Amino acid sequence: MKTFKVIVLSDSHGAFGDLYDVILKHKDNAHCFIHLGDGYKEVDELKAFFPDIKLYFVRGNCDFSAIDSPFTDTLFIGGKKIIFTHGHLYHVKYSLSELTSFAHQNHADIILYGHTHLKCQFYEDNLYVMNPGSLGHPREGRKSYGIIDISDAGILMNIVDI
Repeated sequence: MKTFKVIVLSDSHGAFGDLYDVILKHKDNAHCFIHLGDGYKEVDELKAFFPDIKLYFVRGNCDFSAIDSPFTDTLFIGGKKIIFTHGHLYHVKYSLSELTSFAHQNHADIILYGHTHLKCQFYEDNLYVMNPGSLGHPREGRKSYGIIDISDAGILMNIVDI
């Protein structure tokens, strides 16, 4: 059975070393890396160190120089539709209802967001929701990132503290 490991990163805000360490740790076993914004500068620098990894990025509210990056994007991995966004355009600091409604309207299996710097993961109404927290400035607890395993058996999400 094939398993796809997706590493989810967000809100690194200049924490290049932490981002580098996570990518180094998972580069040989991850299908891809998804950065949910507010880390364009360090993501751009990482491409020079790891040119062969699949690294997807969406623009956050602090990514002023990332004008060519989308605010929301979609991937299909292991037959599952993943929508990912920074979250500020969906007002995630106040409620997740706009974000989850958008995900349902677009038939997503997984919705990923950042922006709040708060870890969050749950499954509700056939939708997996994850905010991996922040690699740069967590608002509570430790710096963190997410791991999603997608296989024929299902989807498993975990948030890892560093």
